[in-house]
Amino acid sequence: MVSDTVNRTSLHPGGVQPTREHTEIEEELHDKANIDYDRVAIIPNASVAALYEDALVYETGSAITSSGALTAYSGLKTGRSPLDKRIVKEPSSEDEIWWGPVNKPMHPDVWRINRERAVDYLNTRNRIYVVDGYAGWDERYRIKVRVVCARAYHALFMRNMLIRPKPEELVHFEPDYVIYNAGSFPANRYTAGMTSSTSVAINFGEKEMVILGTEYAGEMKKGVFTILFYEMPVKYNVLTLHSSANEGKEGDVTLFFGLSGTGKTTLSADPNRALIGDDEHCWSDRGVFNIEGGCYAKCIGLSAEKEPEIFGSIRFGSVLENVVFNPETRAVDYDDCTLTENTRACYPIEYIQNAKIPCIADSHPSNIILLTCDARAVLPPISKLNNAQTMYHFISGYTSKMAGTEDGVTEPQATFSACFGQPFLALHPMRYARMLSDKITEHKANVWLLNTGWVGASATKGGRRCPLKYTRAILDAIHSGELAQQEYETYETFNLQVPRTAPGVPDQFLNPSKSWSGDATEFQDEVKKLGQLFRENFAKYEDEATQDVKEAAPVV
Repeated sequence: MVSDTVNRTSLHPGGVQPTREHTEIEEELHDKANIDYDRVAIIPNASVAALYEDALVYETGSAITSSGALTAYSGLKTGRSPLDKRIVKEPSSEDEIWWGPVNKPMHPDVWRINRERAVDYLNTRNRIYVVDGYAGWDERYRIKVRVVCARAYHALFMRNMLIRPKPEELVHFEPDYVIYNAGSFPANRYTAGMTSSTSVAINFGEKEMVILGTEYAGEMKKGVFTILFYEMPVKYNVLTLHSSANEGKEGDVTLFFGLSGTGKTTLSADPNRALIGDDEHCWSDRGVFNIEGGCYAKCIGLSAEKEPEIFGSIRFGSVLENVVFNPETRAVDYDDCTLTENTRACYPIEYIQNAKIPCIADSHPSNIILLTCDARAVLPPISKLNNAQTMYHFISGYTSKMAGTEDGVTEPQATFSACFGQPFLALHPMRYARMLSDKITEHKANVWLLNTGWVGASATKGGRRCPLKYTRAILDAIHSGELAQQEYETYETFNLQVPRTAPGVPDQFLNPSKSWSGDATEFQDEVKKLGQLFRENFAKYEDEATQDVKEAAPVV
């Protein structure tokens, strides 16, 4: 144990004299959060090797795998806890926020209690970590973020996920937002407004985020995302997107919208195209830029054959979250979901061989792909959308929520998530939808609905996931322009335009009515059920939708 009376030099790693940068961080944390630097070793912007060492020494279960990646365990929470997310209701932002089930208000007094609870916990640690980085590759809009946390695993995670400043940029680094991660310590569930021992709260006035009661690292990443969903449209008229993005050799950009488990990371990691980013982007007046400095890929079932770019990125410096490995060989079993279906790999984006660094495209998207994973097997693998259909399906954000992406989800569930990112939206969905519509119209982008879900039958009745090779063949045909030249037919009920043929894809895969293995009446019933779910979900947005968007609804 570290004595309360040790001097600050002895608290510094290696017992060396603290640098000016280190001292400034100590003083700022003391002044703004009352962190006791005479009691706690504050370790700022540690190297990957140093964070490995601390994780191995101080954190139960951490190990180095055969590939060189560090394993980490997030405790009881192996996914996000969206029901425990709060936004502080304060004067500077309350008129902008989309209040409701996604953004539940937190009273400023409760915020102060939780913040104090987090700081008190951090002050009991022998060492805490500080990570400074940027959110947003475009220097005109990027936000400076500071993370204060108690686990080396969390520090390495955010070191990977934020954009890493150059050494000279860390001197006098003044954060725009600070995250206090005390996730090992629970919230007091008897505090007003708390529904559990977990609390993830953002205060746009104080420009801070506080995490209690969950050690799942994805909460930090998605908290930063919510901040960008607020800051970019409100301050800069820049559109924030839950999407991956890549760029072809001719400079053509493709955006992939989609929720976790729909294929954003897998499909954007294309050996023939440069990766801009795998999850979070902004669309400005110049083009598209990545928000993050790393990737956070699902790795259940991962293999070098299916996803070579991701598989090859899992090496020294990467974090493997909640995976199972052989204790003797340290080889990871990516098919083992004993701990969770939501096993993850976190790595710097430059580990992807064909990543575009800096992660900015100076051209506007020519193809936009709305991803869904339909467990009912009734949506076509690919459809071409007009503008009204684009708005309808963007606002609907349908998919089957996959096991493990959120706490308590153990099997696929039909879900609708506005803008394919409802849990992270700070403003009303229609605000983002109108911005997207304007950009699509201005830049004449093609829009597609791509279903990576089941074919032949539903997930519960023996269907199979659409083979990745066919999905990739469809994407290749989109990028080459061949798919747009095919003959199309109308898929009834949803009135989607579906190609009759596509290069490299069996014709029967393209129309669910032809690939369905069961009774035709059963198929029609499933189509109508899903269509009705779409209509019921969209009802809450109809008062702000234009007539042509309303008419893009399924005809049931």
